[in-house]
Amino acid sequence: MTPDTGTVGFLGLGAMGLPMAVNLARAGFDVLAWNRGRSPLEAAAAAGCRIADSPEQVAAAAPVVLTMLPDLPQVIELLDGPGGLRSGRPVMDTLVVMGTVSPVAVRTLAEKLRPQGITVVDAPVSGGVTGARDATLSIMAGGPAEAVARIRPCLEAMGSTVRRLGDTGAGSLAKACNQLVVAGTLVALAEAVLLGERGGLEPAALLDVLAGGLASSEVLAQKRHHLAEGDFTPSGPARYLHKDLGFVLDSAADEGVTLPLSTTVAGLYAAVEAQGLGDLDNSVVLDLLRGSSPDSPHLTKD
Repeated sequence: MTPDTGTVGFLGLGAMGLPMAVNLARAGFDVLAWNRGRSPLEAAAAAGCRIADSPEQVAAAAPVVLTMLPDLPQVIELLDGPGGLRSGRPVMDTLVVMGTVSPVAVRTLAEKLRPQGITVVDAPVSGGVTGARDATLSIMAGGPAEAVARIRPCLEAMGSTVRRLGDTGAGSLAKACNQLVVAGTLVALAEAVLLGERGGLEPAALLDVLAGGLASSEVLAQKRHHLAEGDFTPSGPARYLHKDLGFVLDSAADEGVTLPLSTTVAGLYAAVEAQGLGDLDNSVVLDLLRGSSPDSPHLTKD
């Protein structure tokens, strides 16, 4: 699929979805976009996207439809709900799920839609809002080889790394692995800040030193301000990472793998959510640790 071969549908113009759709349009694709809220639609239109009144209208015009939604239930709602993607006379034959979803559930969806002539590709992304804006996302695709090859030009308009990892579900499994590393790194950084400040170290100075050595990471680069300043204004809400860690544990159970670190980290983010901090930045786990006593139930002890 190239900018000259037809319309591409895009559903979900949130903090990530809007710049992704805009980058598709800037690459020359005819993007037909839909979103529940009006303001992102106006921004997309100003950047060169066409606007649809419903998912049904998108599916009637676009053989390939991309979704950037929080989870699979929202995708299914737009498939089967009133005015949904499967209403009317859709020409849609490929559904690309780009949100972070359960690897197990997306395989089930693909099996359900295959007899109806719809191929499901899961293509979650990593890189945050910065990567979405700069078209430098890492995109992990799962699906039939020919389907992924067909949509590769679309994916390359939004990301600098595009990799097919296997059949449907493989992309979401890779994203679960990515989220495991992100969450584990965030918790390690939060514990380092806590230990350092209790010993009299300035968090900003400590993080600068860590960034200059082997402990450097993209997670540190993007979360340094939050951790150093205690500013948990969300760039990535903690509740989404809590959800994603559930997919990690579900996948581990499905594969019969024991993941001790993931279990501990998932418990910490469950506590973040339980304390009503889920809408804050995912680095707010530092605040949780600062307020924890040694006998806090969410801390794993030997």
